[in-house]
Amino acid sequence: MDYVSELRSLVGTRPLILPGTSVLILDHEARVLLVERTDIPGWGLPGGLMEPGESFESAGRREVQEELGLQLDELQLLGVFSGPEFYFRYEHGDEVFNVTAAFTAVTHDEPRVNTAELRSAVYFPVDALPDDIITPEIPILHSYRDTFRGRNVP
Repeated sequence: MDYVSELRSLVGTRPLILPGTSVLILDHEARVLLVERTDIPGWGLPGGLMEPGESFESAGRREVQEELGLQLDELQLLGVFSGPEFYFRYEHGDEVFNVTAAFTAVTHDEPRVNTAELRSAVYFPVDALPDDIITPEIPILHSYRDTFRGRNVP
C-alpha cells in the first residue's frame, strides 16, 4: 500500500494537503509538454506526489522518468503554488489541496508514454493550450506564460 492509500484508509475522502511537483518540460521552441491522463479527464503537466523522504526536485525527476522515460538535467524552480485554487475533487470522491513546486526543464529527447496513467504527451505553444486543462494546473501554466513570454527558453 502506498503512502496516500495508507492516509486514505485512515481519513476516507476528506480533504488532504498533499505536496507534489509539476514539471514544465520545454522543447527547443519553448513549447510546453502536456500529458493526457487516464485517471482524470483533461491535460496536465508531468509530475505527481512526493513520497516520504523525497525532495520536491527528486519527486519531479522520478515522476518524469516513470511517466515519460525522460532524464532531466537542470531543473529551475518556477514557484511553489498553493491555496484554494489548488483544490481538486477526484471523480471517486477523494479531495485534496495540492501544494505544488513547479519546475521548468529543457529537453531535446522525445517523451515516451511509459505508464497506464497517461494516454499521450504533446507539446503545445504556451499561448495555444487546449481548453481542457486540469484545473490546478492552470495557475502554474499562466505563471510560466506571464513570466517567460517573449524570452528565450530558460
